[in-house]
Amino acid sequence: MTSADSSTVDKQFLANAMASAIQIGAVLLLLLWCYSIVAPFVSIVVWGVVISIAIYPLHLQLAARLGGKTKLSSTLLVLVGLLIIVGPTWILAESTIDGYRHVAAELGDGTVSIPPPAATVADWPVIGDKVYEIWSGAATNLEATLNQFEPQLVAAGKRAVSMAGGTVVGVLQFVISIIIAGTLLMSAEGGHRASRNIAASLVGPDRGDALTTLSILTIRSVFKGVLGVAVIQALAAAIGLLIIGVPGAGVWAGVVLVLAIVQLPPILCLGPIAFWYFSVAEPVPATIFLVFSIIVSFSDAALKPMLLGRGVDTPMLVILIGAIGGALTAGIIGLFIGPVVLALGYELLTAWMAPDAAQAADA
Repeated sequence: MTSADSSTVDKQFLANAMASAIQIGAVLLLLLWCYSIVAPFVSIVVWGVVISIAIYPLHLQLAARLGGKTKLSSTLLVLVGLLIIVGPTWILAESTIDGYRHVAAELGDGTVSIPPPAATVADWPVIGDKVYEIWSGAATNLEATLNQFEPQLVAAGKRAVSMAGGTVVGVLQFVISIIIAGTLLMSAEGGHRASRNIAASLVGPDRGDALTTLSILTIRSVFKGVLGVAVIQALAAAIGLLIIGVPGAGVWAGVVLVLAIVQLPPILCLGPIAFWYFSVAEPVPATIFLVFSIIVSFSDAALKPMLLGRGVDTPMLVILIGAIGGALTAGIIGLFIGPVVLALGYELLTAWMAPDAAQAADA
């Protein structure tokens, strides 16, 4: 080959490489542009997928009872889901908004006022004089300490106002996700085949089926064993808080929900409320609410064995990081998506690495 031919080949190679680079760059730019457009809907769609996978067995049972009418079954499940979301939200909305308004009003001017107990020492025969004195002193010291941070309190007041709007947006996201889940249930078989084909193309047919099954079991396990238990505890706490007339019951129920999702006992929230209730109510109802709070806080010990799927034991740290990280990245709906997605990734990674670990142990 002459030098002229070699130069021609080099120029052709450079031209082809440049054309390929431009084509690849254009495809990547198009993909990035498409993702930026659909990014606001990713969390909503993912949550819809999670819901559809979690309730698919219920969908099959209901469809069988309706004579195989899958569309009617999915429609009924969507309506029930909307009632579950909108019903409690509507009941707690006034309390939640009042709670945010009260917090924003007190924090907006940089001051916090903690009212003293309404009851007198004579009204505390069960608790005792010493506890009453501790309560009064602690409230006074806490008020003085908080008021030292006026700029931070003003910022917290503004944050409380924005949280009210964020709650409304979160509810709307849940509503859209439930509708998406109902749509996916109508084509569940096709979605399952597509998932198996994608997994098979990545890791092979045998492991693809196994990983697909593990993904389904993990989603259902975390959905029922973590999120389901948390929602039950939050609803029970909300009912109790509404009955005793706690200000901002919706806010406190939301705190209970967050604590339950991150695997912390709700007594961390309900305990101080029960302690406060002793100062404004008679000893008998206050004691009943305290017992109720303890039952709600530790009811997960009985609920999780009934709801948590067998064969999937995700560490608590994974759930905790998933809930916190999901909330930071996707807001309220991320609080629910995070544990499921991170638990799914953990289980898939563990299953993926298991054969290599076994071979290393044999070696």
